[in-house]
Amino acid sequence: MKSASTSIQNSTHIPIEEYEKVRAQMAALQQQVDWFKRQLFGRKSEKHIIDNPDQANLFGQAQDEGLPSAPKKAVKGYARSVKQKDENNVNDTGLRFTDDVPTKVIDVPCPELEGEDADNYEVIGVKESHRLAQLPGSYQILIYRKNVLKHKDSGDIQSPKTPLNVLEGTYADVSLLAGLMVDKAVYHLPLHRQHLRMLQSGVTLSRATLINYVSQGIDLLTPIAKAVLGNILSGGNISMDETPMKAGRQSSTRRSRTSSQPSKTMKQTYFWPMYGEQDEVAFTWSSSRGKQHAMEQLAGFNGTLLSDGYAVYSQVIDTLNHQGQTITHAACWAHTRRYFEKALDYHPKEAQYALAEIQKLYKIEAHIRKQALNAEDTVQYRLKHSEPIITALFKWIYEQRQRPELLPKDPLTKALAYAYERHHELKTYLTHAQVSIDTNHLERALRVIPMGRKNHLFCWSELGAKQLGVLHTLTVTCKLHNINPYHYLVDVLQRVSQHPAKDVIDLTPRRWKVLFADKRLRSDIEK
Repeated sequence: MKSASTSIQNSTHIPIEEYEKVRAQMAALQQQVDWFKRQLFGRKSEKHIIDNPDQANLFGQAQDEGLPSAPKKAVKGYARSVKQKDENNVNDTGLRFTDDVPTKVIDVPCPELEGEDADNYEVIGVKESHRLAQLPGSYQILIYRKNVLKHKDSGDIQSPKTPLNVLEGTYADVSLLAGLMVDKAVYHLPLHRQHLRMLQSGVTLSRATLINYVSQGIDLLTPIAKAVLGNILSGGNISMDETPMKAGRQSSTRRSRTSSQPSKTMKQTYFWPMYGEQDEVAFTWSSSRGKQHAMEQLAGFNGTLLSDGYAVYSQVIDTLNHQGQTITHAACWAHTRRYFEKALDYHPKEAQYALAEIQKLYKIEAHIRKQALNAEDTVQYRLKHSEPIITALFKWIYEQRQRPELLPKDPLTKALAYAYERHHELKTYLTHAQVSIDTNHLERALRVIPMGRKNHLFCWSELGAKQLGVLHTLTVTCKLHNINPYHYLVDVLQRVSQHPAKDVIDLTPRRWKVLFADKRLRSDIEK
């Protein structure tokens, strides 16, 4: 690349304007090559590593005089360190498990107690060792055996009623429904793989039957997911993002090789997750990435919306504010930082300065979390310590943008423009204590979508994508509140038919944990 650019520059037949144009194109192409190389071979982490000259040499002399030495156990030939057990270990072998994990005791026979010399031995104690085992595809058939009674005088024949099932007229127990949903939404196991596992376990059901079971179960959960979304919108602070998912089919312009009919391709659709101030997430679905869906979801919301730099959010907020709503836009500092991180290889001095200044802001936020400051003290602390850093940073950004040698497609130019165009939104969090500095909490929550894409690849229908959003709404919110999603779904699927519709908010994971977690309904297989 360098030799090519030198030869072009030395040529007397190319005007300077043409040379600058070619040089800019070459720089843009080099950036694309570098990006692809990083995606294939480089590290994905954006962690900012600063060389510390005072750091000791890793292979130098160890300074461990102050560290306590582990006790030694004599072993022939060398000394082995005794394993220091964690205080959470429940047995001498070091295996940790809770009380609800099923155990099976296997008595090891003692030949000494069965031979002629058995009278010479006595049992003085018991030693136990533990192994972790697994049963492949643990499915069970529940057989409800009922006595058929005949009244001796009247001759009437009767039998007790079978316990109610969640889906009447089906073979599916509530434990099966919850297991299918958890494997799909939490562990990203496609239904066709679950179907194969079931066949290998000796149970024959069609894949269409499993799909119908899951679909009918999700229909029961949909009002609860809507209640989660309503509670998020009733708060004053929302984080919002969008992530792609192929769902449904559409006609393609390409012809099929085996048929004269146009081929079908999967449509690109989007989930729009929203994170509320009470640690709840709602995954709404839309067929496009346009602003119409965001406007429909945010209708009636008043508060602060935290998002990335996607232009649609600014357009939606302006439109809704003109219609009488009051929404304040806050921008994510992590996305701003990401642009400077991409410019690190091309402008290390300038990018390092910007990253170091942004790192100071994150250290201030870490201090606020560590001290658990209240809302008023948080705002005061941010205005005192963070605001001067941001003011100086944007002054530096303005000065850098005046440099004439920076080309429009230069990574540093893009980073400076991205930050400067959103300087008002990036300052919003300073005066709003409940607003986070970035959307990382939301990106961690929506990670289930790309994980699903790597496993089940797509949703066959648009209805399937909507129902997957319902499942993710409940299971991810369960995770945020440290709730076992299987226990939650087993309880709620049975309770939803008994619970008043006006109190459906009580069945959301956040409220369920307080009201029903200690007295949850169980499947017959657990009783």
